[in-house]
Amino acid sequence: MKKTLFFVFAALLLAAPVKAQNITVEVSNLTHGIYFTPLLVAAHPEGTHLFQSGIPASVNLQAMAEGGEISGLISDLMAVSADIADNPAGGLLGPGLSASATFPKGGKNDFLSITAMLLPTNDGFVGLDALEIPKPKGVYTFYLNAYDAGTEANNEIINGGGAPGVLGIPADPGGNNGTGGTGITLTEKNKTVHIHRGVLGDTDLNGGPSDLTSTAHRWLNPVAKLVITVN
Repeated sequence: MKKTLFFVFAALLLAAPVKAQNITVEVSNLTHGIYFTPLLVAAHPEGTHLFQSGIPASVNLQAMAEGGEISGLISDLMAVSADIADNPAGGLLGPGLSASATFPKGGKNDFLSITAMLLPTNDGFVGLDALEIPKPKGVYTFYLNAYDAGTEANNEIINGGGAPGVLGIPADPGGNNGTGGTGITLTEKNKTVHIHRGVLGDTDLNGGPSDLTSTAHRWLNPVAKLVITVN
């Protein structure tokens, strides 16, 4: 009788539904006055890269870094059957705010990448390049730097630009910018993806070399906090 009860109990355990194991990713904007354009967060196979330091930006990365356009990068990720969370914040991610996404645990998509343009910049973006997702259950914290795509000179002029090859910054969502800037520079010597050197800005709202405001727009790396929760 006891043996029969044991087998019945074991059968019930085997038949019980297994709780789904997920990975939750939360990205927080650590800056004072910089906005992230719609985030692209993806779990993907090993060997996939949305960007790499020291390597020239792809056409699709350039479109994201200069204008916040992520559709090309999404197509790249779909080609490798990645798990994709695009625009988890439902728009811009402002200073001090967070957005999260959830991915299934297991399978071949065990590397994580993140991108989003920094506004207002010419071709700056927050990025994470192919981090191997931790497997043991727990909470893991990382900090993300700002990168320069190397595709556009950092003239710091807000002129509605944003299309690849069009010099300028699309907008300042926080409304802290000045106007009438003459431009910081017209050249970019490092044409590969590299750590962003930050913006200069100035305090002249009606002229000066930059349309960016040094008291609102300057930052120090890191610009984002990443928390991965493995259940």
